[in-house]
Amino acid sequence: MGFFFHIGRYFSMLSKVFARPEKAKMYVRQLFLEIDNLGVNSVWIVIIISIFIGGIMTIQFAHALANPLYPNELVGLGTRDTLLLEFSSTMLALIMAGKIGSNITSEIGTMRVTEQIDSLEIMGVNSASYLIFPKIVAVVFIFPFLYIMSVFFGLLGGMLTGPLVGVVTIPQYIDGIQWLFYPYYITFSIIKCLVFGFLVSSVPAYFGYYVQGGALEVGKASTKAVVNTNILILFFDLLLTRLLLT
Repeated sequence: MGFFFHIGRYFSMLSKVFARPEKAKMYVRQLFLEIDNLGVNSVWIVIIISIFIGGIMTIQFAHALANPLYPNELVGLGTRDTLLLEFSSTMLALIMAGKIGSNITSEIGTMRVTEQIDSLEIMGVNSASYLIFPKIVAVVFIFPFLYIMSVFFGLLGGMLTGPLVGVVTIPQYIDGIQWLFYPYYITFSIIKCLVFGFLVSSVPAYFGYYVQGGALEVGKASTKAVVNTNILILFFDLLLTRLLLT
């Protein structure tokens, strides 16, 4: 019963979130603030993580394919496809759920326990729409760009690390990146990014919006939000992979 209660209340919240805004200009200003706060501030962590993961995957693929029968170009191909299909979309979404999701839950939850949301409601403002809608749009908008950046810097990290440790040359790595490339992989992962962006923003917002108690409960809600968001990301990753890649 608890599960269905949360599902019903979640969709009830979304119906308020996507209601017609009172003042569109106010929402546009808030949207740009959220893009800067939630998206732009996440760029550096995406770059750093992607560079290191790209280098690590290159070394691991080179070790796994250490057989004279396998061409060295497979190292670049394996790194590319792993970044395109899974890491830069799904794994990055899991990481962002911890950073962005906890931020959203704690911000909205703090407003709830300090009665700021109640004050907005008294003033006739649709608090769910005003607080949550710009966050959802900002995260869904920024996720595909973070995905593209992650793929680029992941491949760059592999190209720097491979020759540095002597497992693959730069020409071999670049040939591997270009070998058997399927543009649909990017389309598939962009679709996943849009879905994951919606989950990373809306699920934590739900836990923050309905939190009750004080600062301790806000902290617990942030933990629940991250855990549940990660579970949903993995579930939809499985579902979308089954629907779009088979």
